[in-house]
Amino acid sequence: MTRISENSAGGGLPRTDNDKARKYVLVICLLAALSGLLTGLDIGIISGVLGPFGSEFHASTIQLEWVVGGMLAGDAVGATFGGFFTQYLGRKATLILAAALFFIGASGCAMSGSTSAMIAFRVVVGVGLGLCDLTGPLYLSEIATTSQRGAMGSLYQLLKTVGIFLAFVSNSFLAFTGSWRAMLMVEALPALIFMIIFIFLPRSPRWLMINGRSEEALETLFSLRETEAEARQELAAMEEQLKVRQDGWHLLKNNRNFRRSVGLGMLLMVMQQFAGINIIMYYAPKILAAAGFSDQAQMWCTALIGLLNMLMTLVAVRYADRWGRKPILYAGYASMAGAMMCMAIILGIGPSTAGLQLAALAMILIFVGGFAMSAGPLMWVICSEIQPLAGRNLGLSISTGTNALSNLLVGTTFLSMMEGLGSAATFWIFAVFNILAIILLYFFVPETKDVPLETIEKRLMSGVRLRNLGR
Repeated sequence: MTRISENSAGGGLPRTDNDKARKYVLVICLLAALSGLLTGLDIGIISGVLGPFGSEFHASTIQLEWVVGGMLAGDAVGATFGGFFTQYLGRKATLILAAALFFIGASGCAMSGSTSAMIAFRVVVGVGLGLCDLTGPLYLSEIATTSQRGAMGSLYQLLKTVGIFLAFVSNSFLAFTGSWRAMLMVEALPALIFMIIFIFLPRSPRWLMINGRSEEALETLFSLRETEAEARQELAAMEEQLKVRQDGWHLLKNNRNFRRSVGLGMLLMVMQQFAGINIIMYYAPKILAAAGFSDQAQMWCTALIGLLNMLMTLVAVRYADRWGRKPILYAGYASMAGAMMCMAIILGIGPSTAGLQLAALAMILIFVGGFAMSAGPLMWVICSEIQPLAGRNLGLSISTGTNALSNLLVGTTFLSMMEGLGSAATFWIFAVFNILAIILLYFFVPETKDVPLETIEKRLMSGVRLRNLGR
């Protein structure tokens, strides 16, 4: 813990070592964001597993969709009920539980002897993923300072993209062996390590305050903030918020303004998933096969996609608190819409030449880059910012559950859409979704850069229009 010391140059005001405090917050956020790395490993691993696993067990298209869909169904369960765990066990304990589920599920998948066993253990992994997607951004938003909140919230998504990239690279190296079991064990070992790491995280000051442990909350804030005055000011703001009844369901039933923030959170998650990112993450080799790439080229192009996904997420981490959320989101959705339209045209023509194949790969890369710098991290950031403290657990649970259900719908229908409608028509549909997202972004989404959580909550509860919550 960073110690408080007297600083005569500061007029006798007790201060922390500013540099140490900033570094301490950064380290804590980095360790907590490893939960995002776990989710990324799982998302990336499955793209390489589907082919050899399907061949060994003669799995049908629908069965392969549900190897993906089992995880997504578990994700929906973890996200929906995760609020209970974050409220009663705490953010830290929920992260530990999620890592344990990842380890059990990934190990079980690697030892599966049937399609049904694989799907069952994928559900277990999915519950862990849902808990991480709910708890990781929530914990980061409550540990970080106001000026760090956008970057630290994006850190979760950044580590997720790192996990996806590492999984794609691992799949590429293991592809020649055909060992889908080895691919899955790549996910299990980090889960065990991270479960141990999470034990050493501090508890969220906000959760401590919610549970009446104000002295522990203040002590934790002393280690996380640069001055004692800043720590006490934040504690006082929390105390003011806690005068509101801590009952999300009661608030949802009786408060129209809370229902507005919940509705916006759900909309943001639908916009994120219907952009189409996970059809690339789960099925990249099959899309590249439709574009005419060889088996070996599919795997290494998938790794390239993962690398770009990781690098472009750095844009959001670096500039979310400088440029603002909405300008980055506009740029991201415009590039995604354009890439999907071009991809639909290329697949409609038929990528019969090397030039068209490379153009198809370029469109996938543009799409992934646009998502990674915008909707990927920033939708989570905004969702964690717009929910009032009294209903934050429930609001984020509903948002994360909506994300998981949207992901489930997309993930379990994409291969069937490709077969039934054709590749070109499928990509046209996703292009329309991205254009619609730009319109919704303009009318409903607020700019929250540099706005304290307490200010956003006051504006929400006073009936200010959703798009104006950050003004």
